[in-house]
Amino acid sequence: ARREQPADDVISRLAVEHWGADRLSRDEVVALATMVLLAGHETTSNTVALSLLALLRHPDQLAWLAEDPSEARVAVAVEELLRYTTAAQFFPRRVAVADVEVGGVRIRAGEGVLVLLGPANRDEDVFPDPDTLDLTRNSRRHLAFGYGVHQCLGHALARVELQEVVGAVARRLPALRLATEVGELDFKDDGFVYGIRALPVTW
Repeated sequence: ARREQPADDVISRLAVEHWGADRLSRDEVVALATMVLLAGHETTSNTVALSLLALLRHPDQLAWLAEDPSEARVAVAVEELLRYTTAAQFFPRRVAVADVEVGGVRIRAGEGVLVLLGPANRDEDVFPDPDTLDLTRNSRRHLAFGYGVHQCLGHALARVELQEVVGAVARRLPALRLATEVGELDFKDDGFVYGIRALPVTW
């Protein structure tokens, strides 16, 4: 549809400017469009919902943030929320090209490796008392966006989006609360991105 009726958006530019001879194939354009949707929307929207749920389940933390919803405090809080929630669960799969030992576990050449980002962000050797939400914690070493050359390209935008939402809630809706029981929420735990299908709230 975007190829036939282009608009002023990324998908249109991919379809019109990059799909063709000596450029991207149709399958490559579809793969890129899917990645933009998944990485640019699915992860962010689920991180927002999970972060709000974390704050609603820890009203003392939301109250601490509402006391001073400054940019600096919100930025620190967002890093902890990213660590604590971790919507993107799986790092890309890899195959060891040589024997290596990681954390006392031997991985042989040819064996597959799948890194789980959520459990990595709960590593007690890196984050003391990792199952506790502590918005004052320095959590910049989290792996919510991956690491190194495989770090999410959109991490800066995702941080800004989350800071805007969390800051707005702390400033304008400090009395926000769940409109249902946690046990009644429908969690998305059957795919690459973890999240919540709906988050009913009231204030």
